[in-house]
Amino acid sequence: MIQRREFLQAAAAGSLAAAQTGKPNFLFLIADDLTFNGVGSMNNREIHTPHLDRVAQRGCTFTHTFHQGSWSGAVCIASRTMLNTGLSCFRAHRLSEEAALWPGTMGDAGYDTHIVGKWHLSQANLKRAFKTFGPVSPGMFESGPAAYNRPSPGNTWTPWDKSLKGQWLQTAKWETGAREEVKHSAEIWADRAADYLRSRRNQANPFFLYVGFNSPHDPRQAPKEYVDRYPRNRIEIPPNYLPEHPFDEGDHFIRDEKLAPFPRTKEAVQLHRSEYYAHTTYMDAQIGRILAALDESGQAANTYVIFTADHGLAVGQHGLMGKQNMYDHSIRMPLIFAGPGIAAGRRVDELVYQHSMFATTCELAGVSAPKAVEFPSVASLLHGKSGAPHDAVFCRYLDYQRAVRTREHKLIVYPKAGVTQLFDMRADPWEIHNRAGDRRYAAARKELLERLHRFQRELDDPLPLDDRTGATGAGPGTFRTG
Repeated sequence: MIQRREFLQAAAAGSLAAAQTGKPNFLFLIADDLTFNGVGSMNNREIHTPHLDRVAQRGCTFTHTFHQGSWSGAVCIASRTMLNTGLSCFRAHRLSEEAALWPGTMGDAGYDTHIVGKWHLSQANLKRAFKTFGPVSPGMFESGPAAYNRPSPGNTWTPWDKSLKGQWLQTAKWETGAREEVKHSAEIWADRAADYLRSRRNQANPFFLYVGFNSPHDPRQAPKEYVDRYPRNRIEIPPNYLPEHPFDEGDHFIRDEKLAPFPRTKEAVQLHRSEYYAHTTYMDAQIGRILAALDESGQAANTYVIFTADHGLAVGQHGLMGKQNMYDHSIRMPLIFAGPGIAAGRRVDELVYQHSMFATTCELAGVSAPKAVEFPSVASLLHGKSGAPHDAVFCRYLDYQRAVRTREHKLIVYPKAGVTQLFDMRADPWEIHNRAGDRRYAAARKELLERLHRFQRELDDPLPLDDRTGATGAGPGTFRTG
């Protein structure tokens, strides 16, 4: 552990480097499949994330951060494409191979740009985005058929069994000349990120370090001592638990949904949430190692630390396991900033998109963002200024689902299923009671449908949503409590 005197000396060296360049550094940490309250500081009393909680304590937490949807069952591809291009959903899909890229823009402005871990855009975009590379992972790791349909009779798959591969990697595949050793992906990414940060001591150029964790995406593997912290019989059942979603939302049997048997038992939900929490806590421990290396580098005082995720995950809520849905647990993620000039313990409740990181870091660095970037900077909110960047946010999933969400309400339209849902987000944050057929909410439904149509025009969404579809009553969308 770095001592106080050493830290102050390192911070002074970092301040000298800052004075020489005039630009801050950026350490960007992105999780995979981590829902908005997947960190303890977001009022989750079950999960232990002490390192991320400390980042939140000394910085700013955006409590209502969203992604704009997906053109693919691999929602992370779409979300990360919007993040790295700053383009809205439909344009990012069409233009990602020719758009200016976030890391490339920082590199053009004099930053040393480096990536470790998950990227999930094309190889061509990877090469034009970063100047240097650590090990870069595939989009996801497989761990064989036994990782699915759990728990079930005879299935003995365990998260700590290193022979099952998945997140457990042979390091020789990632490190030239290193002796072969099995390590967790999160540990490898932290090793390489920490090495990079230590190499920054006395470097003149500012850096932009992008660390992409594959955690806590399935296979949700972690050392046994981390899993043991979350005995499954003590895991809380979410209030919106259902044995099965009450209608086919469009991809009812996609890969993610096959991780647990149908119907979802409470025991299955506890098992998967236990392993989800263990995987997240293990990632948090690796983030702690990265932050310690940042302190040792002498650059901490002049570095913005940003933590987020590509999207959320259901993990047993609403009868679902995956992220191919419009509920808050799936379209909403954590977003935490700490760094120069950010007041400690600040919380911002305005609606923001995670994809605003491109414009935000450009503003913080005094770099001109490309004119094509659509998601606005939220730097002013970091520094205590008022003013909501959005009156509502939009989200879509293929042609199966469309949603519009305000601070007060959410409307979800399922054009192929012929179902509409309306939730009162203040009175019903768990999205249990569908009010689409409630006459008391008729004005809100009409207003939200009009806003959804306006979003479609603004974003070049070609999917027709007529009034008949938008006016569908509660029908099969009405939820019952578990």
